[in-house]
Amino acid sequence: MKKKRILSFLLATVMASGLLAGCSSDEGKKGSGKEEGGKKDSIVIATMGETPSLSPTEHNAVAGSYMNLLTYNTLFKTSMTLEPVPDLVDSYENVDESTWHFKIKEGVKFHNGDTMTIDDVVASLQWAQGFAEVSLYNKNFVSISKVDDQTLEIKTDGPDAMVLSNLSHHGNAIVPKKLIDEGHDFNADPIGTGPYKLVKWNRGDSLEFEAFEDYFEGAPSIKNMTWKIIPEGSSRTIALEAGEIDFIIEVEAMDADRLKGNDDLTVIDYNATNLTWLMLNNETPGLDNQDVRHAINTAIDKESVVTVAYNGMATPALSQMPMNFEGATEENADTYDAEKAKEWLEKSGVDPASIKFSIICSDDTKKRAGEVIQANLKEIGINCEIESMDLATYLSATAEGNYTAAIGGYSSDSLLGYVVGVYHSSSINASNKTRLNNPEVDALIDKAKVTVDAAERKPIMEELSALLNEICSQAPIYQPISMRAFDARLQGVEITDGGTIFWQNVSWGE
Repeated sequence: MKKKRILSFLLATVMASGLLAGCSSDEGKKGSGKEEGGKKDSIVIATMGETPSLSPTEHNAVAGSYMNLLTYNTLFKTSMTLEPVPDLVDSYENVDESTWHFKIKEGVKFHNGDTMTIDDVVASLQWAQGFAEVSLYNKNFVSISKVDDQTLEIKTDGPDAMVLSNLSHHGNAIVPKKLIDEGHDFNADPIGTGPYKLVKWNRGDSLEFEAFEDYFEGAPSIKNMTWKIIPEGSSRTIALEAGEIDFIIEVEAMDADRLKGNDDLTVIDYNATNLTWLMLNNETPGLDNQDVRHAINTAIDKESVVTVAYNGMATPALSQMPMNFEGATEENADTYDAEKAKEWLEKSGVDPASIKFSIICSDDTKKRAGEVIQANLKEIGINCEIESMDLATYLSATAEGNYTAAIGGYSSDSLLGYVVGVYHSSSINASNKTRLNNPEVDALIDKAKVTVDAAERKPIMEELSALLNEICSQAPIYQPISMRAFDARLQGVEITDGGTIFWQNVSWGE
């Protein structure tokens, strides 16, 4: 009964907030944004968090990747089916198990008017290897060299299943060699080959872009683009309904039904590869105990978290891997059981009263999830606090290990990329935020990386998945059904399960 009272209270609070947020008018929505005498040629996009950097090499954040997709290109890109396909490459060949040749496209222009050459490509990939934030995606390249004026050679230390997917990562974006040599600040002035050019970054408020007329795939239809930073989900919803913005990147789950009922809007939902967890710093006393982590994981009623935080529009998670990837398994995974959680605590030998931590939350959805978790853990004698933090500070604190617990997630276009980023010890101080350092885990990931055949790699990943569930470095919470909402007149909007939108293909209808 106590569980039901807690859930009822939290639901009542969320519903009351939703009702207050919903007291707005959508008058003026129809026909808004029309240009005199023709189609609209601008768009305003609302996003929850501001990018930590506009440079492709100085971050590994989703908010930053949205911006990088506008201004840069990579040799490969991720397709709608999450496969790496050529972008700045015309053709390629795996010459032998450790050698790759890539023929680049001719006539591609940079924003500064220069034509891309093979020297730019070589310099860009070598330059990117010097940045810790993205080294995970290029340190497997043991040599990068020019074969001829159109051909790049990359050598790896033996077979490597991640070459093409790594070349799709924003950290390996191609930029002008002469700007690298001059020490150009790509954060202040992101010069690339992408479909849009930066006009102005109004810190904390918005970013403005204009179409690149010499874009190698053709100039985008939408000429002017503004990204507004709106942290509060309900505020994003109201702005869309009022016609102040045209597109929401992160839809507030509590407003989804309302938006879907509006004929002037389109809502797309998709099964995201993002898995959200309660991250636990495995170097913190108490949380360094595997049995304590199992106790915390087992104590969390994930069905209730999904109901309160996501309005039911997410899948409760058990596995340490996203289950929409082949190779993930729920073997050894914990299920909700408060009594079992107490048994785990007793087995650990740790006094629950000594386990005190704060849960960092960087948005309203995470805060609602944190409040359910806080109530669940109190039931087994663990007290924790909720700490709100802006996205940029959260990313820095968790990457550096300056935290005890936080609600976060990670998205990848491949399971191999996911486990390297989240669980390999080489990703500590970057995306391995639990700071897990387990030789057996590293060995299985390294084995998977050199197993190029996907069918042969699957059992390795299943073994790894079961091991990670046993170690329980963090508590999986849910996989969201991600949503995008936008003006129904927009055409050509396609979204991969990794959340990628190719804005150069988007246009306004009449």
